[in-house]
Amino acid sequence: MRAITHDRYGESDVLVLREAETPTPAAGEVLLHVAAAAVNPLDWHMSTGRPYFLRLLFGFRQPRQQVRGADVCGRVVALGEGVTEFAIDDRVAGIANGSFADYATARVANLAVVPDVLSDLEAAAIPLAATTALQALRDQGEVADGQRVLVIGATGGVGSYAVQLAVVMGAEVTGVCSTANVALARSLGAQAVIDYTTEEWADGTRYDVIIDSVGTRSLSACRRALAAGGTYVMIGGPKSNPWIDPLGRVLAGRLRFAFRSRRFRQFTAVIRADDLRVLFGHVEAGHLRPVIDRQIPLAHTPQAIRQCGTGHARGKTVVDIAADREGKS
Repeated sequence: MRAITHDRYGESDVLVLREAETPTPAAGEVLLHVAAAAVNPLDWHMSTGRPYFLRLLFGFRQPRQQVRGADVCGRVVALGEGVTEFAIDDRVAGIANGSFADYATARVANLAVVPDVLSDLEAAAIPLAATTALQALRDQGEVADGQRVLVIGATGGVGSYAVQLAVVMGAEVTGVCSTANVALARSLGAQAVIDYTTEEWADGTRYDVIIDSVGTRSLSACRRALAAGGTYVMIGGPKSNPWIDPLGRVLAGRLRFAFRSRRFRQFTAVIRADDLRVLFGHVEAGHLRPVIDRQIPLAHTPQAIRQCGTGHARGKTVVDIAADREGKS
């Protein structure tokens, strides 16, 4: 099969499209014929090995998993031992072990059947970013009806979902984005939009929950923008220090918010089938839609990962592997 692989850490030049061995599903896994995959900041972190402490978990000298990619949509073509949740030819989406390839394995606990209203590209754009947004709002921010929610990076991969889901939860949503994305943020449901290039969001207004997928503003400013008892949820952060970023901001946040009424939260999303089904249900109800900025062939994936690492994404970049395979991309 074709796959985007790397045998050392580095920027996009270490990622190579080459022939690789088709994987075999282990117990509790399925083998997917991949139709589409989406690019995430996770792919940049895993390919560069930054921050460096990640290498203690995923391979110190070289990556243990050489095929990159996580978000996936595809058809089940083989079942691992003990799998009863899916059948051959089911169309599913979720997280896979290396989705930038013609075939990939995935744990059944990380997958859900895709509703017919979603295309393969749209389904692939949902799992990691939308689950992160859902868990940030529901589990970390505990957003309730009538609360004021500020989404910083409102038109990025996570932010575009956070705006829509906060609206579903009954919140009054303010989005922060650049001039070019103001209309998009409003179309996603934000009642107010702040153009950070010309306006100041830390202007004395108080919010019950702040979802920050950028993480470049001072923590003091973020804390001052919270109402009493409010919650700041950090999703994105700086990447300037290759050793610890964004861990440095996480540690600083825990210290600056300690023993105060306002809360600091940072977490790693856990992809669960139940949450995927919740998200797909919102799609079917017309409350949630993926924002796809670009669709690209498999060979363009390394450059897309590099761009994603800059932190200036608009919606999602999706790799159309099925069309590429058929020579239609």
